[in-house]
Amino acid sequence: VAGTMQFLAWLMIATCLLPGVTATRHHAGQPMDSTSVGGALQEPESPEVMFELLWAGLELDVMGRLYIQDEELASTRPGRRLRRLLQHHVPSDLEGAEQRLQQFQDLRRGPPLSPRDFEHLLLTGLSCVYRLHVTSETEERARWAQVFALLAQETLWDLCKDFCPQGHPPSLGPWASILDPFP
Repeated sequence: VAGTMQFLAWLMIATCLLPGVTATRHHAGQPMDSTSVGGALQEPESPEVMFELLWAGLELDVMGRLYIQDEELASTRPGRRLRRLLQHHVPSDLEGAEQRLQQFQDLRRGPPLSPRDFEHLLLTGLSCVYRLHVTSETEERARWAQVFALLAQETLWDLCKDFCPQGHPPSLGPWASILDPFP
């Protein structure tokens, strides 16, 4: 299961980093969502910048907050923005992650997520993987794994909205078995 979780985590990150993902998420007539940082509105970071920040590694502190390991990268404007996203828009506990998942599931029938919401979806999934690896209680690990798998499914749903045939939802295929927490 650990190898599958790691694969799905990297799949989610790779999905975010596909060329043009952030550029193709905006639709004509739809307002661009931005994240307020320091009073100014900003677009999500480019995939290359996010990849560099995430590649540097994240750590989970004793309070359950994620932070960037590389202090130099963390001090850059994108690093500070990512830190604020991780602190203010990524749930730090299981109940918050489950609530965020429900919010994304409620948006499934609407238009594709805004770049900001899509970024929050991916970061919430990534956060689940980190929390899954530090949790020692079997039942809690199973819940984190299930939330992560469902967030991965929501990512596929959102990416497929404009491309998949109507009525044929995307699937995690053989990895869907982790949705059952007790094999």
